Amino acid sequence: MKNSIQRLWRHDTAPLLALALVMIAVHCVGSGSYGYFRDELYYIACSKRLAWGYVDQPPLSIALLAATRAIFDDSAFAIRLPAAAAGGLCVVMVGLLARDLGGSRRAQWLAALAYVVMGTSLTIPTFFSMNVFDHLFWLAAMITIACLIRDDDPRLWLVFGLVIGLGLLNKLSIGFFVFAIVAALVMTDRRRLLWSRYALGGAALAGLLFLPHLLWQLQHGLPTLEFVANAQRFKIVAMSPTHYLAAQVLQSNPATLPVWICGLAALLAAPSLNRFRAFGLAYLIVLGLFLVQQAKPYYLAPAYPMLLAAAAVVIDQVSAQPAWRRLPGAVAAWLAVSGLFLAPYALPLLSPEAFVRYARAVGLQAPRDEQQSTQELPQYLADRLGWTQLAATVARVYNALPSQERERATILTGNYGEAGALELFGLDYGLPQPISGHNNYWLWGPGPTNGDIVIAVGIPKTALAQAFESITDAAVVAAPQAVEDEAPVFVCRGLRFPLGEAWAKLKRFI
Repeated sequence: MKNSIQRLWRHDTAPLLALALVMIAVHCVGSGSYGYFRDELYYIACSKRLAWGYVDQPPLSIALLAATRAIFDDSAFAIRLPAAAAGGLCVVMVGLLARDLGGSRRAQWLAALAYVVMGTSLTIPTFFSMNVFDHLFWLAAMITIACLIRDDDPRLWLVFGLVIGLGLLNKLSIGFFVFAIVAALVMTDRRRLLWSRYALGGAALAGLLFLPHLLWQLQHGLPTLEFVANAQRFKIVAMSPTHYLAAQVLQSNPATLPVWICGLAALLAAPSLNRFRAFGLAYLIVLGLFLVQQAKPYYLAPAYPMLLAAAAVVIDQVSAQPAWRRLPGAVAAWLAVSGLFLAPYALPLLSPEAFVRYARAVGLQAPRDEQQSTQELPQYLADRLGWTQLAATVARVYNALPSQERERATILTGNYGEAGALELFGLDYGLPQPISGHNNYWLWGPGPTNGDIVIAVGIPKTALAQAFESITDAAVVAAPQAVEDEAPVFVCRGLRFPLGEAWAKLKRFI
């Protein structure tokens, strides 16, 4: 056994595994310092209602969450274990991608380190979402293409099809990479790899895996198209190309800018990476697509590993010259220091008050990509605050109702975060099942309520006045530093029109 462990440690992947384990440990230690992220509360609700699709996402990550909950529990620590593990696996895969581009052990470790200290790479494994698994599938697709180019084995298209099919069941944005890499291959002398029956087989396999979700979309009237259109119009902050590129620099850690720029230049021009030129072109194509789509800046994050891997290979090659032999060590030290500096921004290590003090001292603010105020905390931290206060406040309002009204009362929320929080924490208070018109909560319907007595949470009073005869101000949820720092709670009586008509008006896919 000891000899087996020693052989494993001497293997080329041992440094990558060590770095991955450190990253996993950091995420596990910090996972409980803040509460549930807004989307996590919604995902838990989705995992109780398994389906082949949801308004805002495909089913794969939700199925994984359901399995995690079945094995462990609903605690924030438990549901974040798969995300932390996926983040660690991504570290290893970035190193393997560098290896497949021709990199030595040192190049593999340098690429993995660069990935670890990128802002988005540090942040997304701290909570459960489809995004960390999206990185995983993009990396698997990149490695498959690298092996296809290196080995000239068309059978790898079948592996690529499997990866893409599963990736599409996790998040649709991997389709942009598929379009980009195919277009990039057409633009290079590797286009001949596309003319293979295995390429068609891979496409068919991906389509077959994705078919159940596509059928679900058709059955429900293509709700994701409506969701995306509304998000682009009402939610996502519109950015000029200049601001979008600036956001890339900030979100990817400014210290990594010279590294991934070096990688892009190497993929486009370095003779040693000539056969992998399609990766550089693919990055530019994906960047262009996201600029046109007005996508959130972090959507581009899964494209950076191919640039980091290429940069590490070139840096290692240059260091073979005596004058540059210290370059890899200097780059690694630069990246490590920047990672320590960035950690409080990416990881929930500091209390909200301590983070605000740190951010003010440093003078660096995370870019805002949603049209809402998040106080002085970035949205991915602020959206983890206030949920227990929300449940306690609504419980006080509910228990203050006369007993006859409590039996008929329904809790209606303005968004899925509030609904998910009340569904999870409301069990401890004996609250009824909350309902909402937001995303899949609307598809799940109003349940058995008749709308006679409604406790409305986070909905403007002016909107409620159009639907109810009587509205009473009941409470305000006070949660400093949270996205919803003051959510109003009203008791509404006397629905003006039939419940079916009211429910149709509540639909909000965004």
